[in-house]
Amino acid sequence: MRLLEQPNDGVIPVVHGIDSAKSCLEILIFRFDQVEIERVLANAVNRGVSVQALIAHVNGSGEESLRRLETRLLAAGVTVSRTGGDFVRYHAKMMIVDHRELYVMGFNLTHHDINHSRSFGLVTADSKLIREASKLFAADSRRQAYEPDLSSFVVSPANSRKSLTAFIQGAKKELLIYDPKISDPAMLQLLEERARAGVDIKIIGDVSGKRLVSSARKLHIRLHTRTMVRDRQTAFIGSQSLRELELDGRREVGVIFRNAAAIKKLVKTFHEDWDMSTPLAQAHDTAPPAAKVAKRVAKAVSKELPPVAPMLEITMKEMAGDGIEIPLDTEEVEEAVRDAVKEAVKEAVRDVVEGAAHSVDMRARPYL
Repeated sequence: MRLLEQPNDGVIPVVHGIDSAKSCLEILIFRFDQVEIERVLANAVNRGVSVQALIAHVNGSGEESLRRLETRLLAAGVTVSRTGGDFVRYHAKMMIVDHRELYVMGFNLTHHDINHSRSFGLVTADSKLIREASKLFAADSRRQAYEPDLSSFVVSPANSRKSLTAFIQGAKKELLIYDPKISDPAMLQLLEERARAGVDIKIIGDVSGKRLVSSARKLHIRLHTRTMVRDRQTAFIGSQSLRELELDGRREVGVIFRNAAAIKKLVKTFHEDWDMSTPLAQAHDTAPPAAKVAKRVAKAVSKELPPVAPMLEITMKEMAGDGIEIPLDTEEVEEAVRDAVKEAVKEAVRDVVEGAAHSVDMRARPYL
């Protein structure tokens, strides 16, 4: 078992893994801009390796770049599938080499994630984990149901809530957590219970629970990992935060493992990051004015948002008349609504800022 640590390891281990493939290689892709990895995938095909890529149907950067990648990989001889639309987002990062080695990563195969963000990955030859990962890859490639058989292979929404709840409940003395945003009510309550039981909890990242803010710090570099170490004996590395959406509504993958060398390295890096980080309460107090304004507005807007389904139904009836069924593609509607809301917010913010500019000296104009 090997630990991958970003930004120190770079893309080299992933490249070596692909280069070592003899018969088959399966890879999940959410975000991707690594030319070197694309090159070695094509080389693997040329030497007779069966390469299968499962590409997310959508990501936050838009579908266009993923479709261009899909076209290039198909041209290189890679078998390409798109993930289904059953999940809000397909966010897992995973690679299986010859059914003998499994890579589970918290980072995307992008320059920003690999070179400028704190993240981790794990390379393992554990046959049970590999078998379960292969089963998941096959199910999602064929858009079939996946039923988990291994609690240490953590898959959202299949078993992540159950597995991570048990992981946290098992803490006796210490929990070290990297998480960009902990906000799931049940997980917050569980962490507070462990803290009251005397467990020393340290969080690098953001947290919604007010009682846990004093245990949290903001990292000095971009944070893009979901990692936990329990009692310095057991660890979790994956793509799911302790957020409701990532536990219950998205496809995420992680691994719970016991490996003394990997955990020792994780603990060392965590404490180095902890010493260089800023207490979360202080970080919130010193946040840039634009960030404070945006957070307050977003919170206020989210509280006032009505349910989307009734609004969509009413709008369809207004446009087409009662009793007339209009065929709509869910993904297309989601993207169109997202773009329309984004544009409406841009216009509203622009109007307010331009108006305020007459009375406030602004050094830079904010953009969404």
